Amino acid sequence: MTFTDIKKALAQLKEAINTYVLTLESQADFKKKFLARTNKINSFFKELKPFNPAERKEIGLKLNELKQLATQKYAGLTIATASTSTQSTHKQDYTLPPPTIAAGSLHPLTLLAHRITHILEKIGFKVVEGPEMEDEWHNFSALNIPENHPARDMQDTFFLKTPKDAPKMTLRTQTSSVQIRIMENQRPPIRIISIGRVYRNETISARSHCVFHQIEALYVAENVTFKKLKELLCYFVQALFGPKTEFRLRPSFFPFTEPSAEVDIRCLLCKGKGCTICKKSGWVEIGGAGIVDPNVLSNCKIDPEQYTGCAFGIGLERMAMLLAQIPDVRLFTQNDLRFLKQFTNQNFFV
Repeated sequence: MTFTDIKKALAQLKEAINTYVLTLESQADFKKKFLARTNKINSFFKELKPFNPAERKEIGLKLNELKQLATQKYAGLTIATASTSTQSTHKQDYTLPPPTIAAGSLHPLTLLAHRITHILEKIGFKVVEGPEMEDEWHNFSALNIPENHPARDMQDTFFLKTPKDAPKMTLRTQTSSVQIRIMENQRPPIRIISIGRVYRNETISARSHCVFHQIEALYVAENVTFKKLKELLCYFVQALFGPKTEFRLRPSFFPFTEPSAEVDIRCLLCKGKGCTICKKSGWVEIGGAGIVDPNVLSNCKIDPEQYTGCAFGIGLERMAMLLAQIPDVRLFTQNDLRFLKQFTNQNFFV
């Protein structure tokens, strides 16, 4: 058989495969002719010995092409047969109710942020945002944090690589930097809420994380006193935790407020009797507060002789852990659906 004869025979074999009417009844015959060990395609391999390497390569490629064509046609019938069999044995009953579709939900921290925002918007506060990558002025200097303050150490702050002639940049350590940006560009009265992620170089454990969320409120106007701050905190605490929730203020120190205080509430779990959450004290710290330091107002070109301000900030994770009795802060960042599905009720923190 010449090279031309083989090419002609292979062309006829290809046409035979393409035009073969393959059915359930004829699939055994098709398999025997084109896919069995001794089939028409394999028989041509014995004819390759007399030809040169280039001709053998060309014929070999055509034979492999025929094998793939026959295999695909046979597989197509197998798939169609299986589909028909499945449809015949599993008929759809359209009178049944539709299957339940699992609804998604907002993250518990988002739900709590919405709740807190709703509480403060009722008394005139509005939400503002700012960048998570900050320069040293907005993150430290404008907040009355001196250059030698421990908060600027690498142990606490994630500094970013910047060119030598560019200002130092850092991942913000608090959302107070947003308040600075607002006060630089807006005249009092100012009532704002800043919410967002903050970053601190801390060891990750059940009680702390290097990435967490803060929400801060700032009120700047004429005649803002510590009494106003206490009234604001009383409204906020009782609106969030319940009208009978007790809270207290403990003297503290923050560079950007003077005087400053830590805000504690009666432990929600033991009702003040003492437990592991409140370290047997009956009180749980929820955040810090104070009167805005005059230096901070001056840095933002606001006259401290005419205006005063108060501010407070809390950690969203700590609030959520208290309200929902969550034992481990790492659950908020692990994306475990078993944990997140517990918050499908959008009014969970209401």
